[in-house]
Amino acid sequence: MRLYDDPCSGNGYKVRLMLALLGQPYDYVALDIDKAETRTPEFLAKNPNGRIPLLELDDGRVLPESNAILHYLADGSAFLPVDRFARAQVMQWLFFEQYSHEPNIATVRFWLTHGVEMTPWRQEALVQKRAAGYAALAVMEGHLANRRYFVDDAYTIADIALYAYTHVAHEGGFDLAAYPAVRGWLDRVAATPGHVGITRAVG
Repeated sequence: MRLYDDPCSGNGYKVRLMLALLGQPYDYVALDIDKAETRTPEFLAKNPNGRIPLLELDDGRVLPESNAILHYLADGSAFLPVDRFARAQVMQWLFFEQYSHEPNIATVRFWLTHGVEMTPWRQEALVQKRAAGYAALAVMEGHLANRRYFVDDAYTIADIALYAYTHVAHEGGFDLAAYPAVRGWLDRVAATPGHVGITRAVG
């Protein structure tokens, strides 16, 4: 299979981490989103939404959206529960990540690390997104206060999805000092055998 991705992307990192944990070989195609390399006719033919990551299967089918890719790759593995309710809980946290977490923590990180012009609108939005990002972290902190992982005390794709941007939240100016349960969870995820970092050379 082939993964189209930008090495700086947290969404792409989710997939790279999942593939590493599964020991799954793949070809890596690096695309620079700052140079609009996901907006070429060739890439848009694969994903009309023009976003990475995009997983291309051996038979030519393509699957965009990081959390959909995680779900596909994890099917039949220990990273996706068999129990119906536990699987629904995993989906709950995947939706939380994309709706409450990623739009705030990841967006601020992108603005600050990609040299995006901080217009008056973005300066105002930055305050709002920081507040919403801390609110998401507070939800995570409360949930993890008496748990090692997000679902059934097991490391699942819910953890992978939320780990990706939480562990680099400081790059967006988020301070995790007040979230000891989140920090302990980050340490447990990073200590998992097969773990790879976001800046690891890929391919």
